[in-house]
Amino acid sequence: MADFLQVATATETRDSAVKLAQSVVAARLAAGAQIVGPVASVFWHQGEFGAGEEWQLLLKTRADRYAALEAHLLEHHPWKNPEVSAVPMTGSEGYLRWIDETTSPDGAG
Repeated sequence: MADFLQVATATETRDSAVKLAQSVVAARLAAGAQIVGPVASVFWHQGEFGAGEEWQLLLKTRADRYAALEAHLLEHHPWKNPEVSAVPMTGSEGYLRWIDETTSPDGAG
């Protein structure tokens, strides 16, 4: 079975998070997306300290689909330099099978 990742990004509004999630899942680059928010964010950006609210997207995918998912997120994201991070994921056999089948490049899921 393939290795799996949970990929995270964030947007400024709920609507942009939903739109981005829909485009990723429709393209079968992620099996599913969870949108959490608003979440408080504290950060350094362009040399300045800041704080704000964001909507976090958590995307489930196969490791071998990460490069295409990252490219899609960077192309369609409303920010110029968004967070796109990934962590390895484990889970129940049935859940991982669903991710594997759903994100198959041939669309078999």
